[in-house]
Amino acid sequence: MSSKSIDRSAPVQGAIVIHPERDDRGADRSGEARLEEAIGLALALDLEVREAIVAPLRKLTPATLFGSGKVEEIHALCEAADVSVAVVDDSLTPVQQRNLEKAWGVKVIDRTGLILEIFARRARTREGRLQVELARLSYERSRLVRTWTHLERQRGGFGVMGGPGETQIETDRRLIAEKIGKLKRDLTEVRRTRTLQRSARQRAPVPSVALVGYTNAGKSTLFNRLTASDVVAQDMLFATLDPTLRTLKLPDGRPCILSDTVGFISDLPHELVEAFRATLEEVKEADVILHVRDLANPDTEAQAKDVRTVLSRLDVELDERRLIEVWNKIDLLDGEAKAEVLGDARRRFPRAVAVSAVTGEGLDLLLETVAGLVDEAPPVEVHAPAGEGAAIAWLYRHGRVIARETHDDGGVRLEVSLSPQALGQFEQLFPQAELRH
Repeated sequence: MSSKSIDRSAPVQGAIVIHPERDDRGADRSGEARLEEAIGLALALDLEVREAIVAPLRKLTPATLFGSGKVEEIHALCEAADVSVAVVDDSLTPVQQRNLEKAWGVKVIDRTGLILEIFARRARTREGRLQVELARLSYERSRLVRTWTHLERQRGGFGVMGGPGETQIETDRRLIAEKIGKLKRDLTEVRRTRTLQRSARQRAPVPSVALVGYTNAGKSTLFNRLTASDVVAQDMLFATLDPTLRTLKLPDGRPCILSDTVGFISDLPHELVEAFRATLEEVKEADVILHVRDLANPDTEAQAKDVRTVLSRLDVELDERRLIEVWNKIDLLDGEAKAEVLGDARRRFPRAVAVSAVTGEGLDLLLETVAGLVDEAPPVEVHAPAGEGAAIAWLYRHGRVIARETHDDGGVRLEVSLSPQALGQFEQLFPQAELRH
């Protein structure tokens, strides 16, 4: 039988999604909204959600998280809906996970495991795959007792003296520690290469713009619209994982580098913090940051707060002077709500611009605003003698030409805004041109 005739697709798994509602999670978002997000995560993993509930927790039970009555109630739901997976929208200890699997008779996956699995499926670049594998191993290291059934076996000692040997669990933990060490070394090398690539980009004075935002805020759709690209853009959590870079033309024709980044999410598992660093290095180095928000989502304020919280955890300080909030999805708002959003954006301009990445509304204003931030340097006057077409072309490529005047002798006077880096490079490349600050 040829390999083409074999159906390698995984069978659809029925799932129940449970959101434990706890007082310590804060009141920024309702339990129903958090449950909806957890359902979205389950769907992103191709699970068929057959049942979903919010389970209030009056107190935490160390052995099972939920009280015995709630455990029995969920067990009945699992049987009635004929599910094989239970998604618990919280962090579970290995003991809790194992006890719930026994009580419910299904595979139990917590929020961290769910996001890890999504990341593992979506990573495309070598660095993305290394990061996800590192996060997965760190997560699994504490769960070996639950994961494998052979762990209590013992292996005999090595060498002529024999000895008590090490248990299988000790062996597996040692092997995982060795894998983690190797992955960290590989990641260091990959990051070193990418740092060199970024340094090369910086030597060419092309400004950079980074998109950040909550997952599913519309970053990839906006990215595609601005760059005429075809990055995966779906109504799905974590449709984008790896950083993607494309050239973007500003209104005056000047190019800049636009980077699309992984979407953030509330309660980001600590195992995944490191996996976000690759995409966030682009954010740290960016000249302008576009914080894309889904204004059609009732939880948009809470999501914006979560984005800033994650950035803070990752030591990324948002410079408000180079930050623009992009209020996306205004095409989904009704007339009155849309008018209110547009009014609020006008009052906060240029720090907020209302757009629709789907229809293109507001994007011209957004690009003009980006160009204004990129070109904050005061303009300089450049006098290029006749025959210096290369210098003039360079200025059009790397700066913003504000005014141009051609003299009778063929020389050209330009008023142009350049970044300090670009100005220094121009002086080195074209010393014959006369500069007046």
